Amino acid sequence: MKNSFSDLTYDELLLKREELKAKMREHRFNKVLGHVENPVEKRNLRRSVARLNAIIHEYALGIRVPEEGRK
Repeated sequence: MKNSFSDLTYDELLLKREELKAKMREHRFNKVLGHVENPVEKRNLRRSVARLNAIIHEYALGIRVPEEGRK
């Protein structure tokens, strides 16, 4: 399931990336302890972070321009 991050603002993208990184960290700790219910979740989280990084990088390059009226 691909998440739609294109409708988020730049600040929301940064917050979402930090949230997903925290989930990845928690998943990694749980894997060490042996309490992972869904082992595929790590791959999905990693890919979501990569998608967010790509969009954030597009803002840095000027490919995407922040819209003032966008929520």
